Amino acid sequence: MNLEEYRTVFTVTSLLLTLIVAAPMISMLIPIRTRTERFSELWILGPDHTAGDHPFNVRVNETHRIFAGLGNHMGYPAYYMVLVKFRNRTQPLPDSLSSKPSPLPPIYEFRAFVSDGARWEAPLNFAFLEVSRSEDSFLVRQMSINGVVFSVNCTSDWDSENGGFYYQLFLELYLCDTSLHEFRYENRFVGIWLNATE
Repeated sequence: MNLEEYRTVFTVTSLLLTLIVAAPMISMLIPIRTRTERFSELWILGPDHTAGDHPFNVRVNETHRIFAGLGNHMGYPAYYMVLVKFRNRTQPLPDSLSSKPSPLPPIYEFRAFVSDGARWEAPLNFAFLEVSRSEDSFLVRQMSINGVVFSVNCTSDWDSENGGFYYQLFLELYLCDTSLHEFRYENRFVGIWLNATE
C-alpha cells in the first residue's frame, strides 16, 4: 500500500469512529420518530396513594377518600372528562367489546387538561348519607362526593355467599375529540367494591 491509500483508509476510519462516538449526541438533537401506541391511563388509588388500601366497609355518614388519576400517552396535550358512577351488582358496567359506556347516569365529573406524558390526580371523598335497610336489602338514597350531595336511590340485595350488601363506585374515561368538539368514551373504566353497613 502506498501513502495515498493509507491516508484514504485513515480518513474513512476516522470519519466512521467520529460518527459512532457522536451518534448519541446526534440522536438527542434530532428526535427519531418511532411508531408507538397512543393511549390513556385511568386508575383509582386508596387514601395512602396505593392500590391495595381502598375502603371497603362503608358506614352511613362516614367519609372515605380515594384518588382518581389519569395519564396521557396520546402524543399531544388532551382534554379529559372522568365520570363517576354508582351501581349495584346487577346494574350494567361499560361494555368493553362494543366500547360503550355504562348507561347509568353519572353522579359526578372531573375535567382536566393533561400534557403529553403527564399525569393528573384528584381526591374523591365519598359518603353514604341517607340509607334504609330491611332484612334482605339495603337502599342508598343519597351519597356525597367531594361535599356535593346526590340522590342515587340504589338498592342492593343481601349476598348470602359473600355476606354483604355490595355496591360499586366506578370511573369512566372520556377524551375530547377536537374535530367534533365533544367527548368520546375511551373504553377505559376502573372501580372499587363497597360493602354497605349501618
